[in-house]
Amino acid sequence: MTDVHDPATRSRNMAAVRASNTRPELIIRKALHAAGLRYRLNVRTLPGKPDIVLPRYRAVVFVHGCFWHRHKCDLFRWPESRTEFWRNKLDRNAARDQLTAEALDKAGWRQAVIWECALKGKGKRDFQDTMQCLIAWIRSAEKTITIRGN
Repeated sequence: MTDVHDPATRSRNMAAVRASNTRPELIIRKALHAAGLRYRLNVRTLPGKPDIVLPRYRAVVFVHGCFWHRHKCDLFRWPESRTEFWRNKLDRNAARDQLTAEALDKAGWRQAVIWECALKGKGKRDFQDTMQCLIAWIRSAEKTITIRGN
Protein backbone atom coordinates (compact mmCIF):
# COMPACT_ATOMS: atom_id res chain seq x y z
CA MET A 1 0.00 0.00 0.00
CA THR A 2 1.34 3.43 -0.88
CA ASP A 3 1.46 6.36 1.50
CA VAL A 4 -1.70 8.50 1.59
CA HIS A 5 0.43 11.67 1.69
CA ASP A 6 2.80 13.08 -0.88
CA PRO A 7 6.48 13.19 0.22
CA ALA A 8 6.39 16.89 1.19
CA THR A 9 3.31 16.45 3.42
CA ARG A 10 4.73 13.30 5.02
CA SER A 11 8.02 15.11 5.70
CA ARG A 12 6.16 17.99 7.34
CA ASN A 13 4.12 15.56 9.46
CA MET A 14 7.20 13.67 10.64
CA ALA A 15 9.08 16.90 11.40
CA ALA A 16 6.23 17.90 13.72
CA VAL A 17 6.71 14.84 15.94
CA ARG A 18 8.04 16.08 19.27
CA ALA A 19 10.77 14.47 21.37
CA SER A 20 9.75 16.17 24.62
CA ASN A 21 6.73 17.99 26.02
CA THR A 22 4.38 15.55 24.33
CA ARG A 23 0.73 15.51 25.37
CA PRO A 24 1.12 12.27 27.41
CA GLU A 25 4.16 13.75 29.21
CA LEU A 26 2.30 16.98 29.99
CA ILE A 27 -0.72 15.26 31.56
CA ILE A 28 1.50 13.04 33.69
CA ARG A 29 3.62 16.00 34.81
CA LYS A 30 0.50 17.97 35.71
CA ALA A 31 -0.85 15.09 37.81
CA LEU A 32 2.50 14.57 39.58
CA HIS A 33 2.73 18.28 40.40
CA ALA A 34 -0.86 18.28 41.70
CA ALA A 35 0.09 15.36 43.98
CA GLY A 36 2.86 17.50 45.47
CA LEU A 37 5.74 15.73 43.74
CA ARG A 38 8.50 17.93 42.38
CA TYR A 39 10.69 16.88 39.50
CA ARG A 40 13.23 17.90 36.89
CA LEU A 41 12.78 17.50 33.14
CA ASN A 42 15.08 15.82 30.63
CA VAL A 43 18.20 15.79 32.81
CA ARG A 44 21.06 15.57 30.32
CA THR A 45 23.56 14.18 32.81
CA LEU A 46 21.54 10.97 33.21
CA PRO A 47 21.62 8.16 30.64
CA GLY A 48 18.76 8.44 28.17
CA LYS A 49 17.81 11.96 29.30
CA PRO A 50 14.69 10.75 31.20
CA ASP A 51 11.42 12.60 30.63
CA ILE A 52 10.83 13.14 34.36
CA VAL A 53 13.43 12.89 37.14
CA LEU A 54 12.46 12.83 40.81
CA PRO A 55 15.80 13.31 42.60
CA ARG A 56 14.31 13.07 46.11
CA TYR A 57 13.09 9.53 45.34
CA ARG A 58 16.02 8.65 43.05
CA ALA A 59 13.44 7.76 40.42
CA VAL A 60 13.03 8.48 36.72
CA VAL A 61 9.93 8.24 34.54
CA PHE A 62 9.96 7.57 30.81
CA VAL A 63 6.80 8.22 28.82
CA HIS A 64 7.25 6.04 25.75
CA GLY A 65 5.34 6.39 22.50
CA CYS A 66 4.24 2.95 21.35
CA PHE A 67 5.41 3.49 17.76
CA TRP A 68 8.83 4.98 18.48
CA HIS A 69 9.72 2.44 21.13
CA ARG A 70 8.24 -0.58 19.34
CA HIS A 71 5.65 -1.59 21.93
CA LYS A 72 3.63 -4.71 21.16
CA CYS A 73 0.14 -3.20 21.37
CA ASP A 74 -2.70 -1.96 19.16
CA LEU A 75 -1.05 1.43 18.65
CA PHE A 76 2.04 -0.05 16.97
CA ARG A 77 2.17 -1.13 13.32
CA TRP A 78 5.23 -1.57 11.16
CA PRO A 79 5.26 1.03 8.37
CA GLU A 80 4.56 -0.41 4.95
CA SER A 81 6.92 1.89 3.07
CA ARG A 82 10.69 2.11 3.56
CA THR A 83 10.45 -0.99 5.74
CA GLU A 84 14.20 -1.54 6.03
CA PHE A 85 14.78 2.04 7.18
CA TRP A 86 12.03 1.85 9.81
CA ARG A 87 13.02 -1.60 11.03
CA ASN A 88 16.63 -0.42 11.56
CA LYS A 89 15.54 2.83 13.24
CA LEU A 90 13.06 1.22 15.62
CA ASP A 91 15.47 -1.64 16.42
CA ARG A 92 18.12 0.95 17.34
CA ASN A 93 15.59 2.77 19.54
CA ALA A 94 14.75 -0.47 21.38
CA ALA A 95 18.44 -1.33 21.82
CA ARG A 96 19.15 2.17 23.14
CA ASP A 97 16.24 1.83 25.60
CA GLN A 98 17.79 -1.38 26.94
CA LEU A 99 21.24 0.19 27.32
CA THR A 100 19.72 3.21 29.05
CA ALA A 101 17.82 1.01 31.52
CA GLU A 102 20.99 -0.93 32.35
CA ALA A 103 23.03 2.26 32.84
CA LEU A 104 20.40 3.83 35.10
CA ASP A 105 20.11 0.64 37.14
CA LYS A 106 23.88 0.51 37.54
CA ALA A 107 23.85 4.16 38.69
CA GLY A 108 21.19 3.34 41.31
CA TRP A 109 18.17 5.00 39.72
CA ARG A 110 14.69 3.44 39.95
CA GLN A 111 12.78 3.44 36.66
CA ALA A 112 9.17 3.74 35.54
CA VAL A 113 7.98 3.34 31.97
CA ILE A 114 4.52 4.55 31.05
CA TRP A 115 3.43 3.46 27.59
CA GLU A 116 1.30 5.70 25.40
CA CYS A 117 -1.35 2.94 25.13
CA ALA A 118 -2.01 3.28 28.88
CA LEU A 119 -3.17 6.85 28.25
CA LYS A 120 -4.96 6.65 24.91
CA GLY A 121 -6.58 4.27 22.45
CA LYS A 122 -9.15 1.57 22.99
CA GLY A 123 -7.03 -0.18 25.64
CA LYS A 124 -6.35 2.89 27.78
CA ARG A 125 -6.45 2.58 31.54
CA ASP A 126 -8.38 4.76 33.95
CA PHE A 127 -6.16 7.82 34.35
CA GLN A 128 -6.71 8.24 38.09
CA ASP A 129 -5.85 4.56 38.65
CA THR A 130 -2.73 4.93 36.48
CA MET A 131 -1.54 7.97 38.43
CA GLN A 132 -2.26 6.36 41.81
CA CYS A 133 -0.21 3.37 40.70
CA LEU A 134 2.67 5.61 39.55
CA ILE A 135 2.61 7.78 42.68
CA ALA A 136 2.53 4.72 44.96
CA TRP A 137 5.54 3.34 43.06
CA ILE A 138 7.44 6.63 43.38
CA ARG A 139 6.96 6.61 47.14
CA SER A 140 7.84 2.92 47.45
CA ALA A 141 11.21 1.17 47.29
CA GLU A 142 10.39 -0.92 44.20
CA LYS A 143 13.08 -0.79 41.50
CA THR A 144 10.90 -0.69 38.36
CA ILE A 145 7.36 -0.39 37.14
CA THR A 146 5.88 -0.63 33.67
CA ILE A 147 2.40 0.72 33.02
CA ARG A 148 0.73 -0.54 29.83
CA GLY A 149 -2.71 -0.29 28.33
CA ASN A 150 -5.24 -3.07 28.90
